[in-house]
Amino acid sequence: MSTLTFQETENQQQIADMIRRWATERLKPEVVLHYDETQEFPVDIFRELGEMGLMGILVPEEYGGSGFGYFEYITAIVEVSKFCGGIGLSLAAHNSLCTNHILKFGNEEQKRKYLPKLASGEWIGAWGLTEPNTGSDASNMKTVAVPDPKDSDYYIINGAKNFITHGKTGSVAVIMTRTGEARTPNNSTAFVIEKGTPGFFAGKKENKLGMRASETTELIFQDVRVHKSQILGQIGDGFHQAMKVLDGGRISIAALSLGIAYGALNASIAYSKQREQFGKPISQFQGISFKLADMKMRLSASEILTYRAADLLMNGQPVTEASAMAKLHASETCVALSNEAVQIFGGYGYVKDFPVEKFYRDSKLCTIGEGTSEIQKLVIARNVLKDRKV
Repeated sequence: MSTLTFQETENQQQIADMIRRWATERLKPEVVLHYDETQEFPVDIFRELGEMGLMGILVPEEYGGSGFGYFEYITAIVEVSKFCGGIGLSLAAHNSLCTNHILKFGNEEQKRKYLPKLASGEWIGAWGLTEPNTGSDASNMKTVAVPDPKDSDYYIINGAKNFITHGKTGSVAVIMTRTGEARTPNNSTAFVIEKGTPGFFAGKKENKLGMRASETTELIFQDVRVHKSQILGQIGDGFHQAMKVLDGGRISIAALSLGIAYGALNASIAYSKQREQFGKPISQFQGISFKLADMKMRLSASEILTYRAADLLMNGQPVTEASAMAKLHASETCVALSNEAVQIFGGYGYVKDFPVEKFYRDSKLCTIGEGTSEIQKLVIARNVLKDRKV
């Protein structure tokens, strides 16, 4: 097992500094508020993130990416999410789901075709597993791919996905389909499908509580004809691929949670030093200072769990339990810290003139997306109950 260190690397420091400089100018409060109010997906922002090397941060340089590891990736998601959780979420989904799925399971031709465009930000990626009636019951998907009876080189896909990040704007999507009987082993297959394929289109765009700069829509498949060359990996291997992708995706949501929580804590610290009551800053009152101490302690614990999971993943060790713990702890901490931040701000925390109202709304998605808190507990419990010592 590797020796885990939390000493920030030079790469991490440079990435953090670059993002802070960029976001201070590009993600000013009025800009963030605009995207939150309008629910407009800021394509231009993601083009810029691509130019900065952040849309393919885990992609090797040979495919047009930055070639960094998960520590640098976590840093990027955290720093962006301090300014806007919605933009942080989209950055995470693009990198860890669509792009990472192709990187992990695509063949050489698929990697060279798709990864450079995704890594540059020219293309936005989407990833589809969740469906209206199945949710976490992924072995019972209703989106079905069957061989084309007229041409065995093609498959015909029918069905629908929902809660898909970048479902409308995305140029390419990795989609899990059922290719076997429901709830049987090896019954799903992953396809990569480009926007503009006949019968493949976006449905309803969701009107969300938070993360409103991040686009969430349905994806509809009506007799979508896809060549077998668009299969990622092998027929029947889609569910296993998805679970591997979600191991990294949970680390992404943990990092997103850290960023939002840090944003809430930093805003709370600044406000508590400026806001005066009874002739002194409220930070000098024990009721407030103890809140800040608890917030920092819980956030530090989440950070340790997140980097531990990333370290295991990068060293090729089992990470399912560790990533579930990181995601569960960090997301629940994010909600708790955002709630405390609103409390510290008092009435001002309830209005959009101050940032913690948005942190509060954005935080809740972290306990739901890429597996609810209850699913994370199920994953952890299954590992604990295996025949081994803890």
